[in-house]
Amino acid sequence: MPVTIRQISEAAGVSVATVSRALNGSDHPVNAETQKRILEIAQKLGYHPNHIARSLRTDRSPIIGIICDDITSAFTTKIVRGVQDRLKEDGYFCVVINTDWDPASEQRAIQDLTGYLIEGIIFAETVHQSASDELKLNDKKCVFVHRLFPKGFPNSVIPDELYGSRLAVNHLIQLGHKRIGYLNGPEQFYSSEERFLGYKTMLEDSGIAFDPTLVANGDFGTEQGYVAASQLLDLPEPPTAIFAANDLMAIGTIYAAQDRGLRIPDDLALVGYDNQYISTISRPSLTTVSLPCFEMGRASAELLLALLNDEAADSQEIKVKGELLIRESCGAARDPQPAPRMPSRVDRLNLFRDQNNGKG
Repeated sequence: MPVTIRQISEAAGVSVATVSRALNGSDHPVNAETQKRILEIAQKLGYHPNHIARSLRTDRSPIIGIICDDITSAFTTKIVRGVQDRLKEDGYFCVVINTDWDPASEQRAIQDLTGYLIEGIIFAETVHQSASDELKLNDKKCVFVHRLFPKGFPNSVIPDELYGSRLAVNHLIQLGHKRIGYLNGPEQFYSSEERFLGYKTMLEDSGIAFDPTLVANGDFGTEQGYVAASQLLDLPEPPTAIFAANDLMAIGTIYAAQDRGLRIPDDLALVGYDNQYISTISRPSLTTVSLPCFEMGRASAELLLALLNDEAADSQEIKVKGELLIRESCGAARDPQPAPRMPSRVDRLNLFRDQNNGKG
């Protein structure tokens, strides 16, 4: 049987009301010595507070709902951890619901959460393009973090994509590169739009004319990164550096460069974005811009707490900056004369055939 407040009061020799004030906080607190004795007895007896009963009494709940589309995503797990760590500091805990990118599942999740005694909801990496679907289903305080389509969402926490892409391009410019290619993601995504804008404006602000032939579109995947990078590397005057809008496309670029006998960073400088795990184990390891997922999670929890305590106005947008992580994939721009070309796989195969034919 669970330990009750009455049992604690009998063990401590004080009233039930005094125990309640000591355990739950009150406008009329007990003295420090009595509270310490009550807390020690409660711990010794194994007392656990009934959060539901407390919520009914106070009209406040220690529970926050988190709705996400894919909890297995490396980005989402870091966001959720950031949320939980920050909320724990203020005595809250979380209920996490995964919706598998299904709008109907997301609506059911909202209805399920609002049927319980929760205090607010954080939407992490959910896919709706309009906030009305989420907001019309509940009257709780909500925060939206790292959405694919964040425009028009009140109380949003998003990465500062423009800042991050400018960091990447500026790094290449500081290394002396002027022909800098860009591999973009799906054009309808906010991140693609902002990262492209950062690339373009950083070039222009540095006195380098924007050249649309140095831009190729992909889908954030390695295969399309290979295709897009090949398009740029096969130009009559290819870029000396490439900025890929995410790390997977940057990995595709490494493969495309290798197939053309190009060495990274000697013949081609390369920067990715997101700081995914693969960027640390690729060869060469990838210079990249971090996506501040954990920090965004903490910031979204901080914003929700401020909203719950009436310490922040509605309709805020908070941008969290990442950082440039310099690894092995960027070298200085070379002199204009062409560098010696390493034999590609095709070249080596043809050479092998020629040698064998000569021996025959």
